Amino acid sequence: MPMPLSGSTGPRRRVLLTAGAASAVVSVTGGAARAAERADSKDAEAVTDAEAVEDAYGTLLARAATQLTGGAFDATDPDFAAALKTLDTQAATWWRQLDRSAGRTALWPDLSPASDPGNFGQSYTRLRTLATAWATPGTSLTGRAEIADALLEALRLLHSTGYHPGRPESGNWWFWEIGAPRALMDTCVLLRARMPAEDLGAYTATVAKFCPNPDRRTNAPSLSETGANRADKAVIVALRGLLARDAATVALARDGLSDVRDGGRNSLFRYVTSGDGFYEDGSFVQHGSVAYTGTYGSVLLGSTGQLIALLADSPWAVTDPKTSVLYDAVDRTFAPVVFDGLMMDAVRGRAISRERARDHHDGAATLSHILHLASGAPDAYARRWRALAKGWIRRNTTTPYVGLVGIPALARAKAVLDDASVPATERLTGHFVFAGMDRVVHRRPGWALTLSLSSKRIAAYEAGNGENLHGWYTGDGMAYLYDGDDLGQFGDGFWATVDPYRLPGTTVDTRARADIGSGAGTGTYRPKNAVAGGAVLDGRYGAAAMELLADGSSLRAHKAWFCLDNVVVALGAGISAHDGRTIETVVENRNLRPGGPARTLTVDGRGQPGHDGWAARFDGARWAHLRGTGGYVFPDPRDHPGRADGHGLNVLHALREERTGRWRDINTGADTGGSTTPVSRHYVTLWLDHGTSPDAASYAYVLLPGASASATAAWARARPVRIVANDSTVQAVEAHRAGLLAAHFWRAGTVAGLTASGPCAVLVRRGQGGGASVAVSDPGRTGATVRVELPFAVRGVRRADDTVAVTVGRRGVVSVRVGGSRGRTHTVEVV
Repeated sequence: MPMPLSGSTGPRRRVLLTAGAASAVVSVTGGAARAAERADSKDAEAVTDAEAVEDAYGTLLARAATQLTGGAFDATDPDFAAALKTLDTQAATWWRQLDRSAGRTALWPDLSPASDPGNFGQSYTRLRTLATAWATPGTSLTGRAEIADALLEALRLLHSTGYHPGRPESGNWWFWEIGAPRALMDTCVLLRARMPAEDLGAYTATVAKFCPNPDRRTNAPSLSETGANRADKAVIVALRGLLARDAATVALARDGLSDVRDGGRNSLFRYVTSGDGFYEDGSFVQHGSVAYTGTYGSVLLGSTGQLIALLADSPWAVTDPKTSVLYDAVDRTFAPVVFDGLMMDAVRGRAISRERARDHHDGAATLSHILHLASGAPDAYARRWRALAKGWIRRNTTTPYVGLVGIPALARAKAVLDDASVPATERLTGHFVFAGMDRVVHRRPGWALTLSLSSKRIAAYEAGNGENLHGWYTGDGMAYLYDGDDLGQFGDGFWATVDPYRLPGTTVDTRARADIGSGAGTGTYRPKNAVAGGAVLDGRYGAAAMELLADGSSLRAHKAWFCLDNVVVALGAGISAHDGRTIETVVENRNLRPGGPARTLTVDGRGQPGHDGWAARFDGARWAHLRGTGGYVFPDPRDHPGRADGHGLNVLHALREERTGRWRDINTGADTGGSTTPVSRHYVTLWLDHGTSPDAASYAYVLLPGASASATAAWARARPVRIVANDSTVQAVEAHRAGLLAAHFWRAGTVAGLTASGPCAVLVRRGQGGGASVAVSDPGRTGATVRVELPFAVRGVRRADDTVAVTVGRRGVVSVRVGGSRGRTHTVEVV
């Protein structure tokens, strides 16, 4: 057996640990140490408590190991056999490549020198994989003494050359305070029975230096940890406490979830109104201004759920009564942005540029976290989540969940899939406005549309540490269309190959852009516009808007979207610029993906050529259809206010092309950098050309997801949804059959008999049996009260939010106190 580290300080001896644990647990459970010293009965209780704590260490460390390996499983089951093979293949590869020679300065050639933070951080991650394979039955590494000995020696090398208390932090703080310590503690958990006490003491001391508590950033002690970083650190501190058999440290980890140190200010179990954390409207923000449900939010869910499960039924069990905030987040925050197991890219931030973490990977991770949380959640929550997960797993046959996860997650999922009493929930439908993070999601039975907006509150993009180098326009109104029959649209090479200047839904200045985020650290870009958001009516219809103030350009535009049952109407007005460059609005940029059916493009009833390199201009196009995606209608500008290109005609451009890129072009990160292997995909792109330096140009188009070519043509002829205004005062549509009038007012104005006293989004729906529902919001958050005069008589009020007052009469007036409501929707039902 290899010799232990020399000169290191090991954990305290059992007698000292027992005494320390006894005093800590008395503090944790509210005992009285001074009384115990004076009473024999209290002495006996303290001994009992100490014995309970000592027993708990072993129990919880075994539980932590099971969280890593999955415990017992049937290796003959095809799904488990595949997961085991994936683990074994990766571990065996790294084992073969591991440098075990004398005098080595790194463990792997591609991670040299080991003193570099990115290199030792990734080295610990690989060692954790090797340790997991060693501790998991059925791999080629299982239980082999030479593997364990080599791992112990590898840990010593990293400690001596890279990660130890004598070094100051350099480079990316995350490797020092989260990445390396998490992988190191996990590895120690798995190797604890073979690890010399001196080694374990050295490693826990190192982690104590760089991650002493969950509450503060070690390299910036004035900075309090929030969100996912706090959750990650809490797990690290808990594992350190268990390995060191230090009850006070374990209690510190638990209390970090609730931020006991600062009176709950940064508790993970509270709603926030700005900055990082969960919002009551379902938003999740990290890094102060980035919509990050899909990555940081998912990490928070996973780490917090893991710690709750780890400490359950122990002296340090999480008992904060506000854990309901986390439980409610599954339905309120996560479910609306997961489509058949895919995490929507609009809430993944700079992670969209990660080759090895695409929408299906982050979706699978979130699903795994939800099922893990369900194992200890109240039954009502757990039943609902398991049904939700079952539906996601069953519907996604493009990137099957069982092939994306390891054995622990697979075991929980198979228990749900094999349980006939758990139904598979159908796709979530409805309209969701996440005002706290400038995101809008419209979900129908077969598809979903997500809008990625931005403002002075929420960043248009985040980039840094070599990630998301071409994310320039991802927050400028990008519209993601998710199709239940095309689940690979954004996960199959999209970000490595798409034209980043032509993202669907955006209005762009065609200027050349330089890479962003290539340096150290991360940064965001927040535009200066106030308006971004919308209103929702009856949980079914929505109006959204964003004022575009383009980065590095004079381009300005008023953009609006109106989401109805089966269509989305997109309007643009006041499109102006004076830089001498062409301005475009991108209607679609569809990844045709290899191996799919022929994707015929039809324009006004005529099929278009299907070869790459084909391009055409269509003046006055009325409709288009892309097989396998749906229809696009372009209302005649002469039928509504506003003008398209200054000549009264829609100028539609179409392009078929094969695009080739490399993941390395958009991500050069130390541990997330993409490969240099060329990736090619075929695209059909549709855009509207506003010309050079347009002045008050406009656009209008309608998305009909899933519609056939004949249905698209019929819709274009019938025009069941009418555009009744499209200018810099108000943009509005009317759907007579649904009884719906929806508008976004940029300033006081009137449209179709509906009058608003100032900026607001308004939806009005009249029922067939009389009465009407009204929804109002202030996406710009600039007003105190807004008055909306309705185009019909009002006799009374059936129901109203407490922020709404109604004046009855021949023209009913709805007065809404929007001030301080942070963009949320206010509703009223009148008769």
